[in-house]
Amino acid sequence: MIVMKFGGSSIANADRIRDMAEIVKKHVPRKPVLTLSAMGDTTDHLLDAAYAAINTGSSSIDEIQELHLETIAALGLDVENEITPLLEELKNLLIGVSMIKELTKKTQDYLMSFGERLSTRIAAAYFRAVSVNAKALDAWDAGFLSDDNYSSAWILKESWEMIPRKLNPLVKAGVLPVVTGFIAKTTRNTITTLGRGGSDLTATVIAAACGAEEAQVWKDVDGILTADPRIVPEAKPLEAVTYEEAAELAYYGAQVLHPRSMQPCVKTSTPVLVKNSYNARSPGTRIVASLEKPAPVRAITSRKNVTLVDIVSTRMVGQAGFLEQVFSTFAKHDVSIDMVATSEVSISVTVDATYDLSGLREDMLKIAQVHIKTGKAIVTIIGDVERSSEILNRTFSVCAAAGVQAQMLSQGASKVNISFIVNDAQSDEAVRRIHREFFGAS
Repeated sequence: MIVMKFGGSSIANADRIRDMAEIVKKHVPRKPVLTLSAMGDTTDHLLDAAYAAINTGSSSIDEIQELHLETIAALGLDVENEITPLLEELKNLLIGVSMIKELTKKTQDYLMSFGERLSTRIAAAYFRAVSVNAKALDAWDAGFLSDDNYSSAWILKESWEMIPRKLNPLVKAGVLPVVTGFIAKTTRNTITTLGRGGSDLTATVIAAACGAEEAQVWKDVDGILTADPRIVPEAKPLEAVTYEEAAELAYYGAQVLHPRSMQPCVKTSTPVLVKNSYNARSPGTRIVASLEKPAPVRAITSRKNVTLVDIVSTRMVGQAGFLEQVFSTFAKHDVSIDMVATSEVSISVTVDATYDLSGLREDMLKIAQVHIKTGKAIVTIIGDVERSSEILNRTFSVCAAAGVQAQMLSQGASKVNISFIVNDAQSDEAVRRIHREFFGAS
């Protein structure tokens, strides 16, 4: 068995669904299970409809209905009996939202589930129309139970036994299960969503629970690249990376799998293959547990709009509990820290620029001097940290030649990550220079 996940851009319209089906048909001998996101921008349209219901009293689903009904017509399907009740259910939900003028997380998850529920039914019907025996399954009918942490639910351990019990008999019978990504149900029968990377998480849970050969995640890029191609046009796809490297790349700005969605496959050492649905011939990037001979640098990424907070106090020297006071203050103000660097008398941390730090600064001034510097970016090098002296020597040489000044350095505990801070305006040039140093010019 393999698991194949396709995102919204890969099934955005009738033509894309046809292309997706051609890819899947070539893999039928490998007994696939299919996981789908909502079509195109449907999730955004659902949220827009909800806010319109709250603000204007509208309960219109015209945009959503038009996309799905036009797709059905273009594909020549007779599936209105499955789609129309869902559209009616959605409209009634929006009428309710418009009346109470409120959208709780629980209601929002229910609302957002319609995209995947619609896309899987249309896709399964198209597969049957082209002689592939397919069956649409809502995630809960495929064994997915979650906690009630709405908008970011986690799959319950009972699901690991239920999922293979539901899916394996279908696969053995020659059926193509088409499962909704991103959603689940609680034990109290309420719908939840799985948060960022939720559809990828659905696919990796299925792959890990069923002992699949691999999980394939089909996106709109040729795999995991050595850098963002918008910054470095000559960036190259990587043949393979480790789970740890992929997680660090995702955290520091690369559009890869969300670290949360890789955890099930990490648990079972199930390979994940990232492929391009727009360029199926590209080999893609395989994510695995380990690599025999890693290169000194695997990839470079960056994240802009970062704030640097320098905390300085001589009270740190020899004083137990000072760091606890600092981090407790960040926790009190619900500010998440990205990077940390310390010395005898100072701590430097980075946070996202969207945080309002005025209250945190006021509290922190009671125990230390605080300097807040905005307009920063994190540049991250993913590679073999055992060769950090070589990497840093070459990195800072090319940065110095370009007039790029590193302002803080942090080597991750993961042993694959070296990060440093530069001015926002210099980050793209830093990435380009480092990439040219380690990967050469095109």
